[in-house]
Amino acid sequence: MPFPASTDLRLHHIGIAVRTIEESRAFYIDVLHYKERTPVIHDPIQTAFVQFFSIPGADHYIELVAPDSETSKLREATRKGQSLNHLCYSCENIAHMVSFLKESGCFFIRDPVPAVAFDGRLIAWLMTPDGLLTEIVERGPEGSL
Repeated sequence: MPFPASTDLRLHHIGIAVRTIEESRAFYIDVLHYKERTPVIHDPIQTAFVQFFSIPGADHYIELVAPDSETSKLREATRKGQSLNHLCYSCENIAHMVSFLKESGCFFIRDPVPAVAFDGRLIAWLMTPDGLLTEIVERGPEGSL
């Protein structure tokens, strides 16, 4: 299936699973020189605490993602030390992109839901045919996260 010409897919962020954001933040700021873009945000739908960082001049972010409780979906990944959690891509039309990716062999995980970190813009979760967890987010206004 050809890629839809009307879709402008861009890498938005790389999600990194950590036990706690507080324990991991200093490395990214002090060693890798990332800048905080957001405060720590709690997203109860995702059962996670998240915080976004960027390197000046970069066109994408990193997101530290930590479980919000013992029952969080992220707890097992952090126990196993699976730090690369997901890649996130932004797009103009999330319904169109999710449909395209499903038809292209991705496994659909979750219907689009509003995300606290993105001012209520919709996100969806899929798994690529090779097993990479992938998030899709509706693109926001220029300058927004």
